[in-house]
Amino acid sequence: MDQINLDVYLFFKGNCREAMEFYKSIFGGEVNYTTYGEASVPGMEGDEDWIMHASLDDGAVKLMASDTSQASPQTKKVSLSLGGTDEPKMREIFENLSAGGQISQPLEKAPWGDIFGSFVDKFGVDWMMNIASGS
Repeated sequence: MDQINLDVYLFFKGNCREAMEFYKSIFGGEVNYTTYGEASVPGMEGDEDWIMHASLDDGAVKLMASDTSQASPQTKKVSLSLGGTDEPKMREIFENLSAGGQISQPLEKAPWGDIFGSFVDKFGVDWMMNIASGS
């Protein structure tokens, strides 16, 4: 069977550009944007500057996103999970990504032996992080 890719697509309500620039500052890479106005999408009068599609590429992770009037923190059903073995780098990502958000589980030793933490970032996106013990 050929490889199947699963990509993350986030939805925001008017602050997609701000969120993607924030994620770029943490993960690196480049963000490409297309606004509703550039795409001439009908029915978006007044929201032409909203992002129809954004893609963060060539960084540590790939993220895609857009603005939609239907975005709501009450409809979340997914947490993004980051994993790695470079503890100092992973801790730096956790600290930067959770800034302005709400940490629900600080990074600490978990029962399975790794270091684990979770938070909701300042844009309402749920994140989990597991730093593997390496053994």
